[in-house]
Amino acid sequence: MKKNYFFYVLLLVLSLMTFDGFSQDIASNDLKNSLSIEGLSVFPNPVNIGKSTIYIDTKQNALKSVAVFNVLGKQILAPVITRKELDISTLGSGVYILKITENAVTETRKLVIR
Repeated sequence: MKKNYFFYVLLLVLSLMTFDGFSQDIASNDLKNSLSIEGLSVFPNPVNIGKSTIYIDTKQNALKSVAVFNVLGKQILAPVITRKELDISTLGSGVYILKITENAVTETRKLVIR
């Protein structure tokens, strides 16, 4: 009885290549779009080191909770803002992640300070 390991491995590889996997479908993309902060924009981005504020604008000018994380995941700031301005004067140059929450909906944005 001849062992056909090569044939079985080849058959396994070909079957895995045709498997589509589990990707996001249209329904989950619609759910994600419905749970986004409407009209969210963070500017200027990238920011020059001399600037002390950035602006976080949305269609609703509601109370916003902003958490600022460094690239290692450590939370640097956690202000609650009522206006559009966020003071970044204490941040040095680098890449930061902004976690913005408004009306129980959260989005993240990348912030670059040069």
